Amino acid sequence: MKTVNIYTDGACSGNPGPGGWGAILEYAGTEKELSGGEAQTTNNRMELTAVIMALQALKEPCRVELYSDSKYFIDAVSQGWVYGWKKKGWIKSDKKPALNVDLWEQILTLLSKHDVHLHWVKGHAENEKNNRCDQLAVAESKKF
Repeated sequence: MKTVNIYTDGACSGNPGPGGWGAILEYAGTEKELSGGEAQTTNNRMELTAVIMALQALKEPCRVELYSDSKYFIDAVSQGWVYGWKKKGWIKSDKKPALNVDLWEQILTLLSKHDVHLHWVKGHAENEKNNRCDQLAVAESKKF
């Protein structure tokens, strides 16, 4: 199984507002950058979209080392919250509906196809690839 490093980030100017996402896929010394955006979205939606687009770009099941500065994404998966939300019909423990269900459903499908290991990185800090993803995301958000 190939090991791919993935870095992702999302950005939003206003929340909601114009947003963008960026991702870097790294395999065997080669990097591929992906990015996109939406005219009206939220930061969390862009964070999740970056993860989806990066995982969708993989052509076969892989071991994935996924780096993100999104506590929303990392904690929801690593703490198991998203699985509980789904089990309860997308209702959170506070009895409120979970947000971004359309994106979470895609993420759960993609996570089941790959051996994904999550790593939280501090945003706007020393991780050069996360910073590059942020640049990509911000540039995309400015197109709207």
